[in-house]
Amino acid sequence: MNPLIKTLLIIITSLTFSNCSSQQQDNFKPKEVYKSDNLIIIQLAENAFRHTSFKQTNDFGNVPCNGLIVRNSNETIVFDTPTNDKTSEELIKWIEETIHCRINAIIPTHFHDDCLGGLHAFDINNIPSYANFKTIELAKENKLAVPKTGFSDSLILKVGAETIIAKFFGEGHTKDNIVGYYPKENILFGGCLLKELEASKGYLGDANTAAWSATVEKIKKQYPDIKIVVPGHGEHGNKSLLDYTINLFRAQ
Repeated sequence: MNPLIKTLLIIITSLTFSNCSSQQQDNFKPKEVYKSDNLIIIQLAENAFRHTSFKQTNDFGNVPCNGLIVRNSNETIVFDTPTNDKTSEELIKWIEETIHCRINAIIPTHFHDDCLGGLHAFDINNIPSYANFKTIELAKENKLAVPKTGFSDSLILKVGAETIIAKFFGEGHTKDNIVGYYPKENILFGGCLLKELEASKGYLGDANTAAWSATVEKIKKQYPDIKIVVPGHGEHGNKSLLDYTINLFRAQ
């Protein structure tokens, strides 16, 4: 075969595969894949799942609290634990026994117990935990479960043949809040730094409301290809959640 023709065929095949993969992701319909009294798991994309557990609060009632699972080659990484150890055990069991994956890491995105309330369950299952150094410091101060390994600005970890990025962009909901990004499927886990559409400002006891909008602006600039955004509470969506959060906290 003529080398030029062969090269063109390789390029065309590669572009076709890339377009098909992108189209498959765009056409994926989120679906509930697990539900119990304490835990709901929604598959958002071929290799990404939102896990939702619940926390009873005085001010906001029984609050649904989200985390994210990303998967590649029978390996996973989890952002945020469920709200307690019992539900974390349930999540770990589902990952290991239903989708047959190993958990490479658990990454709490800030120090509140809706992010690390179930960390002990991951510890006793020998699952490595990573968090912003500020999260570790605040967890110790508040006598909460403490992640084992810290980072200062950003963290890149392997999941199968792919990577995730955990990164601190600035203060907002708390002084330590980070976000998680899975480039393979352009999914952002914003945690409590990002709000679902039409949400209120929520709990502000540890917030820096003056910095919040600017922090989210940095995320929007850093990750222009985001397709799915998962907030700490409520429904997932697209990049409009970033714009909604920016406007919600923009100085009047």
